[in-house]
Amino acid sequence: MELQTFRPPSFTGNVLSLMKHHVCKWRSHNQSGMDLTFLRDRRFGKHPTCGRKYLTKSNEGSVSCSLNEGNNQDFKLSDARVIYSVAPAMGHNQESHPESHFRVPAIVTTLEEMELTSKFRGSEIIELQNYKPASVDDVANVHERAYVSGLEKAMDRASQQGIVVIEGSGPTYATATVSTSKSSLDPPMGFALIRPPGHHAIPKGPMGFCVFGNVAIAARYAQRVHGLKRVFIIDFDVHHGNGTNDAFYDDPDIFFLSTHQDGSYPGTGKIHEVGHGDGEGTTLNLPLPGGSGDIAMRTVFDEVIVPCAQRFKPDIILVSAGYDGHVLDPLAGLQFTTGTFYMLAANIKQLAKELCGGRCVFFLEGGYNLKSLSYSVADSFRAFLGEPSVASEFDNPAILFEEPSTKVKQAIQRVKHIHSL
Repeated sequence: MELQTFRPPSFTGNVLSLMKHHVCKWRSHNQSGMDLTFLRDRRFGKHPTCGRKYLTKSNEGSVSCSLNEGNNQDFKLSDARVIYSVAPAMGHNQESHPESHFRVPAIVTTLEEMELTSKFRGSEIIELQNYKPASVDDVANVHERAYVSGLEKAMDRASQQGIVVIEGSGPTYATATVSTSKSSLDPPMGFALIRPPGHHAIPKGPMGFCVFGNVAIAARYAQRVHGLKRVFIIDFDVHHGNGTNDAFYDDPDIFFLSTHQDGSYPGTGKIHEVGHGDGEGTTLNLPLPGGSGDIAMRTVFDEVIVPCAQRFKPDIILVSAGYDGHVLDPLAGLQFTTGTFYMLAANIKQLAKELCGGRCVFFLEGGYNLKSLSYSVADSFRAFLGEPSVASEFDNPAILFEEPSTKVKQAIQRVKHIHSL
């Protein structure tokens, strides 16, 4: 298949004409406008052919779900403990590319195998299927309209000519299918199982496998639509979330905290980068030395993430959940285990409960070993449910080596000093 190239336009300050209201071609990719609060007025339905449960509009305060054939049972939305959406972008695929179309299906298959879907859990776990795509305005709250407009044209070319290589830093590509709970006392955890990832996409263009900044778009949506002014973003992907970093670098109402492997792609996220102007102090970058593992991440959570969040007092926590820090992942050099990700999911859930009424949504970022990705996401679901980890069934301690504890301690102490923690 011939590869075509799309270069993001130069940005001279000229604003191109407004795009059509919804970018339907991006529907399979960008579900960042996922809204948990509207679920109060929904009713469960069941697809007549595949049998998967979904939410539909209702004028009543409760929803119904067919838990078993011939057994309908009414329950309140408060029964739900995990709500997730699936957007695998199956047509977004380039041969031999690590960000492949197998990633999300592998996760879904593992969730089924581990009985972590509504088929086995009824109202406890809900797959959200009736969601609306992000509008052009939603995307343009983060990205330059010239880039969005140019990408839409590239999608038109892709539908006729095949895969389009998007020029930027990192091997990013696009295909024709790439498209775009404030009132609850105990809202469910949310997880958007979407691809491609988004945290490298800068306001002016694509980067590092990423086309749109999913978490960044969701943060602006939470502020604009739901009045959740103070947004705390945790990014534990092995690579620095430079796109999210850049989008909010001067914004005092969005705290961006990134842990990542020191020296890894894209080479940004230095420890002294703390924000600018009104946003000074609301960006925290903590590069971790290669070989950092569970002990390092546990310490970072207790000594850096918790005090930052407590001081910031967020209205909602959003998470760039990258699973490429796993010891089996081919693209990095940390040695997180499945248990590390269980710990993060459980502790972030508890942190959200203590600080912002439990309002928290995870967004899938990296993770390129299909098995470690799938098992780690599944164990995150178990953490959301308050169930024991099954990481020991997958993790092999024999492959781990000693963590660089002295370097980790030095990095943590330095960032604590810079941010007065």
